[in-house]
Amino acid sequence: MATASPRSTRRSGRRSRRRRGEGLEPLPREAWTRLAACTAAAALLQLDGTVITVALPNVSTSLRVSNSATAVLLSAYFAAYALLLFPGGRLVDRLGARRLALVGLLLFAVGAALGAVVSDLGLLIVTRIIQGVGAGLVSPAALAGAVSGFPPERRGTALGIWGASAGMANLAGPLLGGILTVAFGWRAAWWVLVPLALAAAWGILKNVPTLVHDNPEGGGGRVLNRTVSAAAAVAGITFAVMIGTFYLAEQYLQRSAGYSALGASAILVIVALLVGAAAPIAGGLVDTHGSRLPALLGFTAAGVGLAVLAIPGVSLDGIVTLICLIPIGLGLGMLFVPVSRAALNSVDESAHGRASAILSFMRLLGAGLGAGAAGVALAGGATASGVHTAVAVAAGLCLLVGLPLAAQLADRRSGQAAPARAT
Repeated sequence: MATASPRSTRRSGRRSRRRRGEGLEPLPREAWTRLAACTAAAALLQLDGTVITVALPNVSTSLRVSNSATAVLLSAYFAAYALLLFPGGRLVDRLGARRLALVGLLLFAVGAALGAVVSDLGLLIVTRIIQGVGAGLVSPAALAGAVSGFPPERRGTALGIWGASAGMANLAGPLLGGILTVAFGWRAAWWVLVPLALAAAWGILKNVPTLVHDNPEGGGGRVLNRTVSAAAAVAGITFAVMIGTFYLAEQYLQRSAGYSALGASAILVIVALLVGAAAPIAGGLVDTHGSRLPALLGFTAAGVGLAVLAIPGVSLDGIVTLICLIPIGLGLGMLFVPVSRAALNSVDESAHGRASAILSFMRLLGAGLGAGAAGVALAGGATASGVHTAVAVAAGLCLLVGLPLAAQLADRRSGQAAPARAT
């Protein structure tokens, strides 16, 4: 039997200490402030979706349009967001995360302000497109900037905070949207986004440098590989399930179960809280065990919870629903971090903007498809049978499609040899 050489033993020891989090040098304060500023900008985009979703039934009543028509407000935003991601990601790699984030946040604020004053559904859709264009510039810039101060082996920690912020935005969004809609009407859900966008822009301006990393390749690093492809597919499924489920729940609870906008939002807060709580746990897991394990756990938990809710006859507004929300929320929260870490660690830093754009594109594509599918499922009314069927489809996506894709997530650069092992 071969014995380990002293050098391989030392390497193995260093890797073991890194897995346990021992002997790691503290990161500079600038890495954390940069992470905070970029995370706040990204959380705003997440907040937008939940705030607006809560207000949609009120928009429908105020503008005298159908429920399915208001779903276009989500789909139009996601479509514009998605279309700008690829040019936005390339510009991030060439011009820097700071510039793109600032331009995007200003566009987002302008779109929100215009949306708050229009009185026609067509014009409201146009303003949502403007917001989507701004979001398409912000998203890749924010993710690339957030991890830029962290070494590859510690990005799980940064992304855990990133994911938790998304969960907190999902927590605050329904509550904020419900309070504003009940107290002031649906326009307040648009107005509130304006000062939030300007505050996020100030944070980027103060804390993110013009260039977040050395870029000797001028943005020419290779982007697409097997890991990025698998991560992008996982991201798309995650957001299709999450946004579609949120839309279904909001419409059913308000239209059929008799809940107010605030009451429906309070129930969905449980999911958002669990998503936020699971992300830091996933961050620790990916830094110690790799990206594959938390992704598999996430799809399994979410799929099982959704499968129970899909059973005909199961109450959609009772104690069983609340119990099922626990694995659904935790499972979805586990999926944010491994996807981003696996994708970003598989490419050079000079390609982080474009890798982030690919992930964001698939998230938005999934979100748009999820919202659109939910709108179709409710076209005949927000009935329990329609919701059960749609939830069954979501469970199938998690268990039959998501799990095989999660198993393909790798933790090393494409084409790079695996670390040497002691024998």
